[in-house]
Amino acid sequence: MVKRNSKATGGIRTHDPSLTKRLLCRLSYGGGKDTSRNRADYTSGKLELARSVRKGKEKRLRVAMLSYHTCPLATLGGKDTGGMNVYVRELSHVLGSMGVHVDVYSRSQDEHVPHVVHDLGYGNRVVHVPAGPEKPLPRIELAEYIPAYVNYIIDFTQQKNLEYDVIHGHYWMSGMAGRDLKIAWNIPLIQMFHTLGLMKNRIAREGEHEGDYRVRGELEVLRHADMVIAATSAELAQLQWLYEVRTDHVKIVPPGVDLGRFYPIPKDEAKEFIQIPCENRMLLFVGRIEPLKGIDTLFRGIALLRDQGVLEQQGLCLAVIGGDASFSESQMSQEMARLNLIRRELGLEDFVTFLGKQDQATLPYYYSAADIVVVPSHYESFGMVALEAMACGTPVVASQVGGLAYLVQDGETGFHVPDQDPVSLSNQLLVILEDNELFTRMSVNAVEYAKGFSWQKISAQILDLYQETVRGYIKG
Repeated sequence: MVKRNSKATGGIRTHDPSLTKRLLCRLSYGGGKDTSRNRADYTSGKLELARSVRKGKEKRLRVAMLSYHTCPLATLGGKDTGGMNVYVRELSHVLGSMGVHVDVYSRSQDEHVPHVVHDLGYGNRVVHVPAGPEKPLPRIELAEYIPAYVNYIIDFTQQKNLEYDVIHGHYWMSGMAGRDLKIAWNIPLIQMFHTLGLMKNRIAREGEHEGDYRVRGELEVLRHADMVIAATSAELAQLQWLYEVRTDHVKIVPPGVDLGRFYPIPKDEAKEFIQIPCENRMLLFVGRIEPLKGIDTLFRGIALLRDQGVLEQQGLCLAVIGGDASFSESQMSQEMARLNLIRRELGLEDFVTFLGKQDQATLPYYYSAADIVVVPSHYESFGMVALEAMACGTPVVASQVGGLAYLVQDGETGFHVPDQDPVSLSNQLLVILEDNELFTRMSVNAVEYAKGFSWQKISAQILDLYQETVRGYIKG
């Protein structure tokens, strides 16, 4: 037995997009008069919260969730969309079901999308903040618009008479904004980095290194955060040894998985849905198309299986979900173009298919149809794709790096392989492909193991941390 662990809506359109957003904002919140309160009143409210907690009274906790560089409602698989988007969306939704009010503030990347969207359920919402040009920007340019982001949020909350009990920042740029809001509002800041600049730089190739500005920003956030959430003990160790900061305020809480969405679907039904022949077998990669995901290593491992005759004998193919498969070669990202070239050079055009971005509603079908999900990353802080795959009963073969080394149970729910080692990767894939009994055992174990990561359980842990931090901040 395995040890278990305890789109934005289109909205109303007018010929004047900015007018549309003003109208929607007024309709959603009933006007825009300034009813701001001074800091003394705000602090008094926090003290009253502490009294109500001590007396056992109920008061709805209010959270300002910061997701500066990417929106939780965005389609997954794009350049800046992935596990963090899922994390913010699912956590906000489940916290809402537990009576917690959450407003997610994300920088607006489309002037035609309403600034306020109620897509999280339970009255929780996403606020698209106009900070800089309302279009996607390179990350290196994003930091300069953090002050505009902070100012808009302060103005917005004053106009709507909003008060929060805690700030929860995601990624370092949100943490920088959280630092300023913490000072303005006199409330605690909880931070989750999701990835760390120094870790990415350890495996980055020429021209892919994170700038010093990011590392300086992460250190600044670490100094100001009242609590930091790490996904695994590996991330805690990275903060200790790479950043050399105190970690007594770091708590380990892993991300979760939506067990109501990700569960085993009979293979014949899953294959019929995604329209592949029932007798065919499929390996699956899901994630962003970027160098640190190690897709080139996977291609080379597949080529080794092809050379052994495995692909033809077993009717085996590889499906790659992520990026935009509809782009012409001249429009492709640099990494997608590189991977296409590698696929041609290895002669894998008939065995490897790029499917582009897929909606989350279809992912359980792909996971369930797959014989193995492969996560060949050079760095993963956690590995939500691996968790989703296991919840669907699919074994995972993953690099023994970061959070993957803790999440995937070697020999029980899948296998670990050394990073950037196509020979070991192909060997472990073949072990599962040729042993039906092992596949079945791993599948059963994976489903059982994933139950320990339900969003209900994880959100309850996060809520406990919110309450602990609010109490500690007030007493301080």
